[in-house]
Amino acid sequence: MTEMFRHYLIRCCALIACIAFCFSPSFPPTASAQEASRSFAIKNVRVFDGTAVTQNATVIVENGLIKAVGKNIAAPAGIEAIDGTGHTLLPGLIDSHTHTFGPVLRQALMFGVTTELDMFTSHHAAAVWRKQQAEGKANDRADIFSAGTLVTAPGGHGTEYGMKIPTITSPEEADGFVEARIKEGSDYIKIVYDDGRSYGRKLSTVSKATMAAVIAAAHKRAKLAVVHIHSLEEARDAIEAGADGLVHLFVDKIDAEFGRFAASHKAFIIPTLAVEESLTGVAGGASLIDDPNLGQYLSNTDAGSLRRTFSFPSGATMSYGVAEETVRQLKAARVPILAGTDAPNPGTVHGASMHREIELLVKAGLKPAEALSAATSVPARQFRLNDRGRIAEGLRADLLLVKGDPTSDIKATRNIARVWKGGVAVDRKAYLEPIEKERAEAARMRSLPAPAGSESGLVSDFEEEQPTAKFGAGWMVTTDSFAGGKSVAEIKIVEGGASGSRGSLLITGEAVAAFQFPWAGAGFSPGTPAMTPVNLSSKKEISFWAKGDGKKYRIMILSKGAGYMPATREFVAGPEWKQYRILLSEFRGVESYDITNIMFAGGPAPGKFSFQIDDVRFH
Repeated sequence: MTEMFRHYLIRCCALIACIAFCFSPSFPPTASAQEASRSFAIKNVRVFDGTAVTQNATVIVENGLIKAVGKNIAAPAGIEAIDGTGHTLLPGLIDSHTHTFGPVLRQALMFGVTTELDMFTSHHAAAVWRKQQAEGKANDRADIFSAGTLVTAPGGHGTEYGMKIPTITSPEEADGFVEARIKEGSDYIKIVYDDGRSYGRKLSTVSKATMAAVIAAAHKRAKLAVVHIHSLEEARDAIEAGADGLVHLFVDKIDAEFGRFAASHKAFIIPTLAVEESLTGVAGGASLIDDPNLGQYLSNTDAGSLRRTFSFPSGATMSYGVAEETVRQLKAARVPILAGTDAPNPGTVHGASMHREIELLVKAGLKPAEALSAATSVPARQFRLNDRGRIAEGLRADLLLVKGDPTSDIKATRNIARVWKGGVAVDRKAYLEPIEKERAEAARMRSLPAPAGSESGLVSDFEEEQPTAKFGAGWMVTTDSFAGGKSVAEIKIVEGGASGSRGSLLITGEAVAAFQFPWAGAGFSPGTPAMTPVNLSSKKEISFWAKGDGKKYRIMILSKGAGYMPATREFVAGPEWKQYRILLSEFRGVESYDITNIMFAGGPAPGKFSFQIDDVRFH
């Protein structure tokens, strides 16, 4: 296995790669001319202060703080005066559910998100970021508050990202476990209570008694305790156990009493509708790519992420309509609703997805002003961030100026005129420069010829003694070992292929549940050297023959433009040879002009596997 291939496999799981970045977390502060003056006035502007609207108002900012808000206020002499006619001034947006790996806080700020509430990252990185915030060295990126290391069971959700974390097994451990998290710097405690059944998987999870003990330990230390759930039963258990809030909604079934139940326990809810769409197979985030006000600020990798959805095995019982109906119940019961995206999961990206999230909240029954509150004043209140989330005297000047009126048309938040963080104007134009260079590189890739030898479309017919290919770097074993997994595989040419041909490729191995999304199998790199992106945009379809032990398998295609996140389609390798033909367009998020690898793999269901493939070709 080549060193380049080893490097590639690390990158093919974006969260794992980003976690590695987090152990060198310091973002160098960026000096700007705007920082020299953090005082200005915005006149004749519609102000949504986090709860209410004031027309034709003036807002005065002095040294990064809001000095005055109201009508008929005279701006002090000598400061910049901005005409806000036809515009709306909002508090900076607060994304109440993210995972902050890598330099995404700057990206969030470009879209008006001035604060992220992180629900799991490296506590080492979070400590550095918060220190820089406290020292005033983070004006070029969103602020972060973080749960740090989440609370989960051995083998539970949160242990699968290649970063070793502590786990908990009993209520007796709760007090010490929470104390350790607080010493690491956790701003609040996040607990995973999710056995995976609602999406067709079986996961380890903490017991209800352990969850309750962790919540009690957090409350004893005056910390909020929030819970990750994905089923109605888990949601009810978490709220009964005393959780302050849920950081997801469920999509398995409707409970007509849930809104009143949550209200009676004074719990808040972060529905994360953008990711619930993706969980149920809806690539709703892709609509952001074509938005004229947002699309230009999205990189090719962002676009690939937004086109993606989760892929779950059969047995999953999920409906996005369940989440929508539950939001309506929560609103009717006056349960606090907070806007959060769960970025960077499939279908989401930092910053831009907040605009999709509040759009979905409106579609689920919130008025536009209520959705704006869910993204500003409500999370500030629930997470005790008393210096932000509103436009009021004495608070931070975290501000978002947009054209139009988002209190009547929620999509107006996307037409961003200016952003300020702590009174410092954000340089959105500078952010565009590398994205424009990336687009130029994509255009160059599209203009390149297809790799030599690919003209016929045939990749391999496996008629030789070794697994060779007609073009590219050939075939090799791929496993999850570089993501901390323990799955194994072997590949070899065997006699007997499809349609009576001489040979085929036998792929055997075992998917091991040490990693939550295990894989092992055979990978083909169409470029030379291995993992070099190549232009296969002239091809519209991939076909292959398969036979085997009757289990489900996956074909995964990766491209540079999709951020090295594999797009997946399933197939069944039955006892008889069967041909599969799959349109490349069905691999959501993949850019066919820069494909880097095609993999045929066992997993994610654990266990031994054995299957053969033959006559792999593009059309």
